[in-house]
Amino acid sequence: MKNTLIAATMTAAALVGEPANAQEIQVFPSGSSPSVIADPKNFSGQVVVDLLTPPSVETPASSGLVTFAPRARTAWHSHPAGQMLFVTAGKGWVQREGQARQEITSGDVVWIPAGIKHWHGATDTNGMSHVAITYIRDGKNADWMELVSDQEYGAR
Repeated sequence: MKNTLIAATMTAAALVGEPANAQEIQVFPSGSSPSVIADPKNFSGQVVVDLLTPPSVETPASSGLVTFAPRARTAWHSHPAGQMLFVTAGKGWVQREGQARQEITSGDVVWIPAGIKHWHGATDTNGMSHVAITYIRDGKNADWMELVSDQEYGAR
């Protein structure tokens, strides 16, 4: 996934014709970055990622639209500088390790603090999309861990 996001970031930066740290207003046209299938080492099920904005010197974060088919989800992971999710469609779940999963629906905003082991994805019967703003610290935006098992996913 990291290599996929790096490639998508480079593509987006090239398409707008300006360096990612330019001191100008930048417009990232819809569809200017190719959709990519999420890396199966970090996601289970059908997940598509559309990079929206690459990180820059001024904004050490990237954003992407992540679309999960029913039952699709991330692996367990954490973020060294946190992550914000804006649910744009459907229903999903987010779960911190050791706690009950929480339902998230279109219009919800989720803040995941730095260092919290968690997963997020669609419910078993509904797809879900969210815009993820992922903050970067020391060149990293995520620490990926093991896949969420079907048993963990199905537990309430």
